[in-house]
Amino acid sequence: MSVQPSAASVIEIERVLAGSSRPGFQWLLFALCGLCLVIDGFDAQAMGYVAPSVIGEWHVSKATLGPVFSASLFGMLLGALGLSVLADRIGRRPVLIGATLFFALSMLATPLVSTIPGLIALRFITGLGLGCIMPNAMALVGEFSSPAHRVKRMMLVSCGFTLGAALGGFLSAALIPAYGWRAVFWVGGAVPLVLALVMLVALPESLQFLVLKGDQARARRWLAKFDPALRLDASTRLVVSEPPMRGAPVAELFRAGRGPVTLVLWAISLMNLMDLYFLSNWLPTVMRDAGYTPAMAVIVGTTLQTGGVIGTLLLGVLIERFGFVRVLFGCFAAAALFVGAIGAVAHALPWLLLVVFAGGFCVVGGQPAVNALAGHYYPTALRSTGIGWSLGIGRIGSVIGPLVGGQLIALNWSNTALFQAAALPVLGSALLVLVLALVTRRGLLGAQAV
Repeated sequence: MSVQPSAASVIEIERVLAGSSRPGFQWLLFALCGLCLVIDGFDAQAMGYVAPSVIGEWHVSKATLGPVFSASLFGMLLGALGLSVLADRIGRRPVLIGATLFFALSMLATPLVSTIPGLIALRFITGLGLGCIMPNAMALVGEFSSPAHRVKRMMLVSCGFTLGAALGGFLSAALIPAYGWRAVFWVGGAVPLVLALVMLVALPESLQFLVLKGDQARARRWLAKFDPALRLDASTRLVVSEPPMRGAPVAELFRAGRGPVTLVLWAISLMNLMDLYFLSNWLPTVMRDAGYTPAMAVIVGTTLQTGGVIGTLLLGVLIERFGFVRVLFGCFAAAALFVGAIGAVAHALPWLLLVVFAGGFCVVGGQPAVNALAGHYYPTALRSTGIGWSLGIGRIGSVIGPLVGGQLIALNWSNTALFQAAALPVLGSALLVLVLALVTRRGLLGAQAV
């Protein structure tokens, strides 16, 4: 069904999105943003998969790679904080295309380095591009969705990141024995280079963003591509239901009663990403030291990401039925149990794979739910900033996690003690969800958001 202009030639964007079925356009948008996140996840986790090979070839200690892991994550932190705000000013499209091209070139340069300082520098530079992909891809997909389907679609597309990390494990397990660890970065750079060129032609800009910025001409052009049956001309005025925001986007995250929710979201993201990146970066190496072959150690790490893919898909459905607070509390509380048990079952492969899968389901799968909550809660003018700053502040935890993990490993902590300590941050996330519930009861967070 197509929504036709009224006699006054005024079209409300939300009504068009809710009343028009354009599966071809939606699937193209979803595929482009989803592929961005698949490659984002692959490249973000690539260092964790090649770490055992780098350690063996360069004859460095495991703790030496802690700064390499954290350099990429620190770059992702700055990219999420800075470029998400930029996207709320100049648009999702140019930031997504530019960031994809940027990190593609950085990945292609990584195999050329042969020193730890050089690797640290390039991983940091790569992280700058990687950091803004998630908030902008989620925002763009959400803004082409009706409110009834926004959360599920944002979580579904964010699943691309976890899927990319999981596929990266399988691909790395095949590439490294045959071609060496550098091949992982050649592949990880070539694919986004091609994708950036495709996006330059086919990636749309957010209609709501264009209307709020007063760019009626570009908004009409993209709307005509979304729904060719609409009768549009230069006199047609497009409107949205949200008022435009004034002032600095980051400051707006704390206005109109949004401050308590913003702080809780940041804290939950920080705690969960501390665990997620400790597990993602160190799990293959720890499992290799536990006696598994390099290929099996990578498979254990891949199992974590596979659990995250399944978790993201199922948690989106559960959230639509039971709300964010109930689902996230149960998810993170269970994660504390599963993560804490990894060390205790490390000697028994079937149990290890089961517990790691369950931990990935909760920890890795829970993070897209936190991102979707931010995307659902903040309005269009703040959506990229809201998701980006939640992820960016959270990435402070992602920098700390691998560093602390490397130090604990250097202190020869047992696997049992190591993973019991790793369970504490995600337990903190569960407790913070209860704080979110308290904020909700006090009326500071709209019921529709939780």
